[in-house]
Amino acid sequence: MKTYTHHALFIFFLFIGIPGLSQAGIEQEQQEATYRQLEIFANVLSILEENYVEEINTNETLEGAISGMLFSLDPHSSYLTAEDFDELQDESRGSFSGIGIEITVRDGLLTIISPIEGTPADKAGLQAKDLIVKINGEETRKMVPMEAIKKLRGEKGTEVEVSIYRDDWQELKDITIVRDLIPLQSIKGLFLEPGFAYIRITNFQGQTTRDLKKELADLQKQAPIKGLILDLRNNPGGLLDQAVSVSDVFLEEGLVVYTKGRQPDQNMTFQAHANNGKNMYPLVVLVNEGSASASEIVAGAIQDHKRGVIVGTQTFGKGSVQTILPMPDGAGLRLTTARYYTPNGRSIQAKGITPDVEVPLIPYVKEKKEKRHLPDFVREADLKNHILVEPNDTEPSEDTEAITKEQRATKKRLQRDNQLRSGLNILKSLNLYTEYKTTKTAPPIQ
Repeated sequence: MKTYTHHALFIFFLFIGIPGLSQAGIEQEQQEATYRQLEIFANVLSILEENYVEEINTNETLEGAISGMLFSLDPHSSYLTAEDFDELQDESRGSFSGIGIEITVRDGLLTIISPIEGTPADKAGLQAKDLIVKINGEETRKMVPMEAIKKLRGEKGTEVEVSIYRDDWQELKDITIVRDLIPLQSIKGLFLEPGFAYIRITNFQGQTTRDLKKELADLQKQAPIKGLILDLRNNPGGLLDQAVSVSDVFLEEGLVVYTKGRQPDQNMTFQAHANNGKNMYPLVVLVNEGSASASEIVAGAIQDHKRGVIVGTQTFGKGSVQTILPMPDGAGLRLTTARYYTPNGRSIQAKGITPDVEVPLIPYVKEKKEKRHLPDFVREADLKNHILVEPNDTEPSEDTEAITKEQRATKKRLQRDNQLRSGLNILKSLNLYTEYKTTKTAPPIQ
């Protein structure tokens, strides 16, 4: 049977001839084995071109082979067509239309890393660790992540149906989601209580650090910040440089993260820079199983430097670095090239970050109003003819003071989110301890 050696040479130069990807000094025997395998590939392609029941598109077949090869390495490496490459660049800039989730493949199953807050996926109730079994009725078991992402994305206002399996469900649930523009803004901030700020980072995009600094400055104009909760829950990650610069906002010195790969240029270290004491208030970082990649870099750096308290549940455990390599005709390779490590040398890959204070999320259930009954205990205020509080010591109650719409929303948020409540209580304790250390005197007894 005739062979197509030009196919073998094409594949060889495509796969191995890229500078920096081949290992220097490969032995001759290994090279010959590689040539033999490539010749087999070319022969198979030749057979398909001549004998398959329908005429095949050779370019599409080769792209499929490349995609399969990369997917066999790990769930995060992939071949990007020119269209995929453009979409990836749009995503890193923070602008694309879809449902708003980060996905991976675990044990051959398409798995949600996390939904991005405020997106259609989040509003539809999708959660980290959910399995996407079907997309518009099509099985996902053999889909690579990029193929699934293309099916999930689409024009704003169009619908996509996903069949979801969750551990505590008895059967699949079909959920129809309307696609929308995924917001550019990755930062949201507010005061939970006077002096105690809250900032949520939904993902790490090109402008995340800039937006974070602006949000902190805006909050500082409203009132001095006594402590901050940094919420990284369900944050699937994003750009490495943004994770480093976000960590740097809260650190004064030292290592933030370092990477180790096979090639020397993949071994990098990232250091914090002096902030002259700026932003050095008590810090609590919220994480959960949907916190991945860049989120874990930030949490790991804060934890190793003992800069703040990590609160929540075990993180996802994506500790690998992907490098985007441009290819001819606008295509690209998304290739896993290194692992990253926390300042203390911990690899996060497949392990994640263990919180300092573990607080599982308790789903909020609205309490039913019950008939009033006599209290189990008696306070001074319950005694007949008790002495009234002096007018000067009276603080305005919720019944008498004007409560803004934002304050009501914050109160509801704290009521529904036990992890956030725990974080706020820890933050208050840290603030009291910091004040005590500063003054070296205990707060006066009231």
